[in-house]
Amino acid sequence: MNRRPRRGARRPDRGPDRGNQRGQHGDRPSRPRPKDRSLGGEQIEGRQAVRELLTAARRRIREILVADDTERNPVISEIMDIARAQRVTVRHVSRKDIDDQARSEAPQGVIAFAEPLEETSLDDVLARATTDKLFLVAVDGVTDPGNLGAILRSCEGAGVDAVILPRHRAVHITPSAAKAAAGAIEYLTLCVTAGLPTAIQLMRDANVWVVGLDDAADKPVFGLGDLAREHICLVLGAEGPGLSRLVRERCDLIVSIPMLGALSSLNVSAAAALATYEVVRARRQ
Repeated sequence: MNRRPRRGARRPDRGPDRGNQRGQHGDRPSRPRPKDRSLGGEQIEGRQAVRELLTAARRRIREILVADDTERNPVISEIMDIARAQRVTVRHVSRKDIDDQARSEAPQGVIAFAEPLEETSLDDVLARATTDKLFLVAVDGVTDPGNLGAILRSCEGAGVDAVILPRHRAVHITPSAAKAAAGAIEYLTLCVTAGLPTAIQLMRDANVWVVGLDDAADKPVFGLGDLAREHICLVLGAEGPGLSRLVRERCDLIVSIPMLGALSSLNVSAAAALATYEVVRARRQ
């Protein structure tokens, strides 16, 4: 499959835990956020994620904190070199300062503060359907930031044109999600929609086939065939409950990933990886 130029502008929105400063580390001080309703992504933690933030150079970086006891490995050296070339402020602080400000499990001694991510309008994405065979992914109510980050990483690797997130009752780009995405958020086009059922109808009106993943479906995802080479959107359900009723009803087709062992389902991020690359495989045939 030819990878299309696919990175659009994005407008800010807010994840459900943006107002929670406690995270997994109790009460911790945090940087003020200029916009209460944003997609997130202002605080980036972890070496790979910070390096991609610098490499992509898509948004302004306020400063980078590096623990003064961090060993200089190739990734840290690259972060320092790119930051110097881009005239981004780097401050060496104590490990305690890093841990106090971290909102993910393992910041790896590096935290960056940047402008929030921006959304792209779904209408703008669908306007490209006249020239490109769109490959979209919609996420229905995923609330675990690690799962969302892993989904975004798979989507970026598979060349997904845009990822659609619900505005409410779903996680957005928290520091944990950004770290799990390992830099994918810097390249993906992200849309936030007030309601996923409405977004699905908009996609269907634009001749996008909407395919939901559900464990109970009889048709396997491996049988998409020619459908994968059309405009297509894969819809992933939330952890546990899966697709919501309205979302399921509005999909054109429901498919499943065959489970041949004792377990009945895969983690949503593993399902995302399999399903997105099944579309890639079908399009390359």
